[in-house]
Amino acid sequence: MALTVPADRATQTAQRLARLRERMAAEGLEAVWIGSPANRRYLSGFSGSSGWLLITATGAQLWTDFRYLEQATQEAPGYEVVRHEAQVYAHLARYLQEVGIRRLGFEAEHVRYGDWQRLRAALPEQIELVGISGWVEQLRRVKDEVELALIREAARLADEALLEVLAGLRPGVTERQLALELEFAMRRRGATAAAFDLIVVSGPRSALPHGQPGDHAIEAGQFVTLDYGAVVGGYCSDCTRTVVAGRATPRHREIYQVVLEAQRRAVAAIRPGVSGAEVDRAARQVIEEAGYGDRFGHATGHGVGLEVHEGPRLSVLAEDDRLEPGMVVTVEPGIYIPGWGGVRIEDLVVVTADGGEILTRVSKELLEVGVA
Repeated sequence: MALTVPADRATQTAQRLARLRERMAAEGLEAVWIGSPANRRYLSGFSGSSGWLLITATGAQLWTDFRYLEQATQEAPGYEVVRHEAQVYAHLARYLQEVGIRRLGFEAEHVRYGDWQRLRAALPEQIELVGISGWVEQLRRVKDEVELALIREAARLADEALLEVLAGLRPGVTERQLALELEFAMRRRGATAAAFDLIVVSGPRSALPHGQPGDHAIEAGQFVTLDYGAVVGGYCSDCTRTVVAGRATPRHREIYQVVLEAQRRAVAAIRPGVSGAEVDRAARQVIEEAGYGDRFGHATGHGVGLEVHEGPRLSVLAEDDRLEPGMVVTVEPGIYIPGWGGVRIEDLVVVTADGGEILTRVSKELLEVGVA
């Protein structure tokens, strides 16, 4: 199937490069070397698994190997595609000397120490290596309309897949089987991948916030937590629903309602200018007042985009993380009681000019599934 590039991809790329170059000029960098997959894709559109971007004040190159030359040419308008030599750092060193680059920025948080050593050894002493941190990630925090459309579609098809799987959920099915069915259902609807290793845990195991699906058979009268997401066009969705297999008990309903109220309060707190810590407090206060504060030990949410965990954060540590229109965040408080079970309810929310819009549409009312 032929690869296609959106009609506005070239314009989108040019705008992103212009913003990065403003930062480069302010920091006195003549070039930056970008290799992390998400940042590489954001700046160029290239979705291959191997390559680097070399961006200067006036040029943009995508360095890759023979396998990806045609793909890179199709996916990365505005970039000169360079087939790098086997010794890529030696090749880079020669090129930088030819064009007179003296200060090169590299992604400090994404370059392994061994690669840094090889890069430093290949470059002549007069070329200064400068670690940059979070430059591209900061640009990625606010999504444009193209990005939002892809995230919306990822959320839509993932929610459809969940409803399909819940319709067939019965006691006796294993967590692993349910997780596989959910991933298959997302892929059948057009997802290119699951956004992460899906979480399906039941009974006492639902008290594990990031438990892996096992061969444990789902039993009647227990919570089942499903944390799922799809990838569409490189962009992720993320949603969690907790249901009861069979009939819910009063304790199920009590715990569930506390988490649901916390989740609703946090969603209601989302608006431009609010800090991630304020949203976190809105959820945490409800759970603490209900007496379960020590059973909610993770952050209330995180940003979602090309990666399922990115900025901004909704946590007690995010006093300086201010929300802006176009940011997409999860809101996912939970209560986890060891030996009994747990509840997490998670929505994907885009920050709007005057609040937040929920992108995940599956009902948040407590569902009793598999009931005859």
